[in-house]
Amino acid sequence: MSNTQAPYQQYNDGTASKAITSFSVKALLCDTSRYLVPMYQRNYAWGEGEINQLIQDVLDYQQSKPNQTYYIGTLVVFERKDGSFEVIDGQQRFTTLTLLAFALKRLSSTNKSTVDMGWYNAPNLNFESRQKSSDTFASLIQGVALEHLKTDDYNLDVVNGFSLLEKSLLALGDKLEGFCKYLFNNVEIARVSVPKDTDLNHYFEVMNNRGEQLEKHEVVKARLMSVLNEITDPYEREHSILLLGKVWDATANMERYVQYGFSPEERHLVFGKDDWGQFTTRCYADLATSIGEVTTQKSESTQSISLSLNEILATPPQSSSSADVTLTPERFNSVINFSNFLLHVLRVLTKQDIALDDKRLLEQFDAYLKANSSDNISAVKDFVFALLKCKYLFDQYIIKREFNDGKDKWSLKKLHFYNAKSQSYINTFDDSEQDDEDGFEGINRQLLMLLSALHVSTPTLVYKHWLNGALFHLFNMDEITPRLYLQKLENLARQFVYGRFLSESPSDYYQMIYQNSHYSALNQNNQQTMVRLHYGAIENNLVFNYLDYLLWCDGIQNKKDDVITQFEFAFRSSVEHFYPQHPLNGHRVLADADLHRFGNLCLISHSKNSKLSNLQPTAKRDHFKAAIADKNIDTLKLYEMIELMNTANEWNETQIAEHEQSMLAVLVNDSKND
Repeated sequence: MSNTQAPYQQYNDGTASKAITSFSVKALLCDTSRYLVPMYQRNYAWGEGEINQLIQDVLDYQQSKPNQTYYIGTLVVFERKDGSFEVIDGQQRFTTLTLLAFALKRLSSTNKSTVDMGWYNAPNLNFESRQKSSDTFASLIQGVALEHLKTDDYNLDVVNGFSLLEKSLLALGDKLEGFCKYLFNNVEIARVSVPKDTDLNHYFEVMNNRGEQLEKHEVVKARLMSVLNEITDPYEREHSILLLGKVWDATANMERYVQYGFSPEERHLVFGKDDWGQFTTRCYADLATSIGEVTTQKSESTQSISLSLNEILATPPQSSSSADVTLTPERFNSVINFSNFLLHVLRVLTKQDIALDDKRLLEQFDAYLKANSSDNISAVKDFVFALLKCKYLFDQYIIKREFNDGKDKWSLKKLHFYNAKSQSYINTFDDSEQDDEDGFEGINRQLLMLLSALHVSTPTLVYKHWLNGALFHLFNMDEITPRLYLQKLENLARQFVYGRFLSESPSDYYQMIYQNSHYSALNQNNQQTMVRLHYGAIENNLVFNYLDYLLWCDGIQNKKDDVITQFEFAFRSSVEHFYPQHPLNGHRVLADADLHRFGNLCLISHSKNSKLSNLQPTAKRDHFKAAIADKNIDTLKLYEMIELMNTANEWNETQIAEHEQSMLAVLVNDSKND
């Protein structure tokens, strides 16, 4: 949507009303109209991923286009007879913006922020027939402490959203004021009013069944094809366009191994004869030669291809269910989508600081073609080869979530050919018959553990720099061995933890990955470093998860108990105080210096944080007893805390300090490794 006057729509009652009204975020939050979320709408459901994405989107546009308006989306409403607006679509975003205003107002009132929120007094959004949600809004704007809202009397998803927003805003540090100024004044949302005689049931039916718009990655494909369409030799032009289409369709399904996007004959040529687990081509020319014979046989009757960009976009793609492609049940879930993957590939290929935000997909590819305008055709061919190679590397060396035999787990597997009737997925590196595919030892398991630790630490797609680093190293290895790959990944994790999250002078992700910026050994005597380990100051949960990875490695090496050796990483993003911030039943309150130090903190799930946050350590320990008996625990740092408490039979300042020193020793020793 451009920054132009909103159109008018003629309604059936003969009145001309403004169908679309553009509001700045501040104007929307201050609008005197009353907005209601009706009962038929789902409950508030945004979590860390969506909230971080929203904030990152605004930051990206603020930095790249500080003087332009950024349209954040639409708010579809139905005006009732009493003049209030029923929110039909966009309530998740509107609720989040309202919670953000609540959080900023609270931070300002407690002198944790200098952002002026005097203009915001009360929400104009409320919930119809949802008393819990309405009570939660009222309590949050009144400044009621969060620990009093973590009960069944309140909407815990809304409380969690507020808590995540407060954490994210504080993490902006000195960028907060500029962020808020841009958000409130430059970010706009379009309110779209449906006609007053609209049948809302029919409207929702149309919304749910409307055709998909052309996705940005399909536009990118068309633009790349239009470049190849400029090739003067008809034979080369035809085969180049066919090859781009074949590679694109084979790689676009992120849930499927790329080999299954090719015919069996092509798999033997591209991915190793009687193997399918290798990548035998070295460049685009090799790739074109490898499948040229098969392509020629199948395209003898194909007419010469010469299409305009509009014709390419208008031409339906060939069905992926054609006879030369095998479809397989999707038993794997990818850690990323295709649009984001394209940006990772472009970054790996160019070694430039490409933004990993898929909203900038077209912009980044336009810049790539412009930078290579003297030889666009070669640039497209280079990308086609890099796309196929990166998808092969992604499938074989990056974890996926596997659903098989009624279970789901992390897996690191490759496709293996046994014979024409038998192919299977086997561990990428453990080739010995003695290795248990689902075992807890071996280098394949160690790589899986580190990859999953990196992944669960960054649920938001635009933050997956670990994936970009892994692909970059894999892409440039002459020979991929498990030891070398593990060495590269561990160094990447150390750069992130010691070179950024716990550093006085944090390095940029691009510098760490592409320029191999150095990191210093962790110095626990450095006060500024230790502050970055306090509650509210820990930039990324990889600090906790990488520590858990190190504890797991030690457990495997020293054959410790099964709770450690059988540990698995999961999305746990709530930082818990083991000794509570707000103790119940008259228990004493710890001084902030002890309460918020690293030795009293651990990761657990948000749901458990809501239930356990105010309980004493003994009660928390009792809660986890059953899980520990079943060889399960949320995090290994938490397990170490429980074990220490069992030994001392108490948890106070002494145990907090002792546990912290023990964990710091693990990190300090690791940070000295090259």
